Amino acid sequence: MKLLDYAIKSTNEYMEKMPKSQRKKYGQFFTSKETAVFMAGLFDIPTEKNELHILDAGAGSGILIVALLDRLQDKCQVEKISVMCYETDANIIDLLRRNLDYACNNSTKEIVYEVRTENYILSQVLEYNNMLGADPMSHKYDLIIGNPPYMKIGKDAPEAQAMPDVCYGAPNLYFLFAAMGMFNLASNGEMVYIIPRSWTSGAYFKSFRQKFLNEGALEHIHLFGSRDKVFDQESVLQETMIIKIKKAPDKPETVTITTTQSNFDFSDLTTFEAPYNIVVSGEDSYVFLVTNEQEVRTLELLNGWKDTLPSIGLKMKTGLTVDFRNREALRSEQEEKAVPLFYSQHIQNGKVLFPIGKEHEYIVTEQSGLLQENANYLFVKRFTAKEEHRRLQCGVYLANKHPEYEKISTQNKINFIGGSRELSECIVYGLYVLFNSTFYDCYYRILNGSTQVNSTEVNTMPVPPLATIEAMGKELIRCHDTSETTCDNIVRSFIYAEDRGSENDPERIASAS
Repeated sequence: MKLLDYAIKSTNEYMEKMPKSQRKKYGQFFTSKETAVFMAGLFDIPTEKNELHILDAGAGSGILIVALLDRLQDKCQVEKISVMCYETDANIIDLLRRNLDYACNNSTKEIVYEVRTENYILSQVLEYNNMLGADPMSHKYDLIIGNPPYMKIGKDAPEAQAMPDVCYGAPNLYFLFAAMGMFNLASNGEMVYIIPRSWTSGAYFKSFRQKFLNEGALEHIHLFGSRDKVFDQESVLQETMIIKIKKAPDKPETVTITTTQSNFDFSDLTTFEAPYNIVVSGEDSYVFLVTNEQEVRTLELLNGWKDTLPSIGLKMKTGLTVDFRNREALRSEQEEKAVPLFYSQHIQNGKVLFPIGKEHEYIVTEQSGLLQENANYLFVKRFTAKEEHRRLQCGVYLANKHPEYEKISTQNKINFIGGSRELSECIVYGLYVLFNSTFYDCYYRILNGSTQVNSTEVNTMPVPPLATIEAMGKELIRCHDTSETTCDNIVRSFIYAEDRGSENDPERIASAS
């Protein structure tokens, strides 16, 4: 029996006895055999070393570490393998040791292992924060493989306080494990982790991304088209990815990005070589998950614009009113002092319709934090379903459609774009051109794998100068057609005009007036 087959068999027996609810307390989900084999296969095994030091910081039953030991069986130059495993779940320690004992007793290599039951993060606080002096040889490993715990912790949790340089807000254990893994890697060592996609963008992960991608070179990303094939028998709904990163200052020219759509055995795998400076981009070190040339071209085209919404005096914000926290202020019918409360349902076919007979579409309140000026805005839905055609779904709101109100309110499941001064109709329609185009929808999908439209991320996306946005809006108004195709044609015409060297050309902009 192969080393891995034994570990899988014993793990399945454990899963039958231990309910998922119990394992979830530890953020514990077991990797499928096929995923473990794929991850172990991503390593470039050093050819000059006859002894390897490998680490799994959240070993569980040992599936990943045993998969890697299986892979090393046919590497003739490797004679000795030293294994370090961390695991804090007392329920699974005996199973982990049995799987490692089996590997040691049935391997063609000399294997020695140690299982530490202490907290992986807290056990290295002093070393990580350089409080013991520099000792570059301590706790360094050639290969690190892992499926870290997926568990949110408070900003005051000991693990968060132990790694202040990568924490912002309430962190998740998985990226603390990844950051500590980078610390534990030897120079030119490699780490293969399976983690959620959420770290690739957003403010919460900015410090982590910047340090992680400064110290390491991202060499391989694997994306799963189906969430239910990653963790065998686990029904995990988390969007996950596999990354391989090398601890080296020099970055490769390309990142290998592989994708599987449905097969759990990786038989439908596709491969794309993406330019490194496209995948890892910007001062926030966002990771753009491009899978084909068309997506690369989209990023290249839009990145030609150097402005962002905030730099031109605009900003996307999240709706002001959390309706269930303000039930006493909600009304379903118009009454004195009531003002409109806009929900995502009011955004229909590029317009904002009101009223629509929806429950609680009015609000009566004196709280200034729940009210905004009745001005021109672009409303954007915050949430969409994964299977929907578009992630960015927006509608134009014009104040002159409802002159009877001085104030309005927005429910927090929509976002809105406004400015420090009231926006002209042309600018709002220009914003609609951008956000209703397939260019921007594609850009956002590459930037963020979730179904939530995050205002922080949108505010970092490139946009043209305000004069160009206004000109786009004038062109859309003249067309009398707010379709996606029309928006694409308008965006394309301005992009390619600027490619020909006519950026901000007064004649080009005037022609749209």
